[in-house]
Amino acid sequence: MSKRMKNILTNPHMSIKTRKKVLECYIEPILMYGCETWIISKQTRGRLEATEMWFLRRMRIPWTAKKPNDTVLSETKTKRALINKIRKRQATFFGHIMRRERQEHLVTTGMFMGRRGRGRLLEKTTDGLASWLGVGSMVEMIKMTRKHDMWRGMIANAMRLGTGSWMMMMMMMN
Repeated sequence: MSKRMKNILTNPHMSIKTRKKVLECYIEPILMYGCETWIISKQTRGRLEATEMWFLRRMRIPWTAKKPNDTVLSETKTKRALINKIRKRQATFFGHIMRRERQEHLVTTGMFMGRRGRGRLLEKTTDGLASWLGVGSMVEMIKMTRKHDMWRGMIANAMRLGTGSWMMMMMMMN
């Protein structure tokens, strides 16, 4: 964090709301640059959540205070949202790629000629996205991207309700 941003984020004379806006407008975009292609493993998720909490702590609490994360979140009147923002960007990008049906589509779906190398299959971005949206398979997810309004609604519900909760809501509506 640059010296200027540190002075703004730790300034006790500014409201916490203003400092959170500065964090969202100037620091989060830098942090999330290129996140559409990230694979979010448990380790990466832990690091991202720790980074988010570190920023919130720097805004409100002196480094000598040993307060739990729940207290920090309640004092800043916020919830953890970084992972959901990243997942939203990934889902939006995935929908865009699937609707275009060009070379990116083939690479993302893995439907190109050749043989796979030996060893364990690597985790894919689409696996994490499917679990976040609560979709069973990649084929099902690709079909859903064709209906742009439905896809955007799924993303909005996943953002609002959390992982896979949109599926319950869709079942209730039918």
